Amino acid sequence: MKFVVQRVTNANVSVDGNIVGSIHKGFLVLLGVSDTDTFEIADKMVNKLLNLRIFEDEQGKTNLNLKSVSGELLIISQFTLYADCKKSGNRPSFSDAAKPDIAVSLYEYFVNECKKQVPIVQTGIFGADMKVTLLNDGPVTIIMDSE
Repeated sequence: MKFVVQRVTNANVSVDGNIVGSIHKGFLVLLGVSDTDTFEIADKMVNKLLNLRIFEDEQGKTNLNLKSVSGELLIISQFTLYADCKKSGNRPSFSDAAKPDIAVSLYEYFVNECKKQVPIVQTGIFGADMKVTLLNDGPVTIIMDSE
């Protein structure tokens, strides 16, 4: 699994001009699933994400996690995080990305596990053409990889 985590003041995702997910202070997470990912890996990554301390405390140090600031989550499926551009040519390969049936299962599992711990979890629509709008706070952007 790969994530791009952005600490945001607010973010939303729309499909066909309609907002389908929207959050205030929290994390916008672009989530990619590989063909080798498992539910155990998803559990590990949920734990890493939810305990990631990138919010500032009273002294301005990044010591607080999502729960500490009553943060929200917007989780967007993003198979293009597994783009491989190493070969010659200019078209990326996505051969390491999970097939849709496996990816949607792990994506939905990940979202549901987050919902057990975070009161507000919003999503996009898996496989849809989505438009994402965000106000990155900091800016703070973290790349996480299960490997």
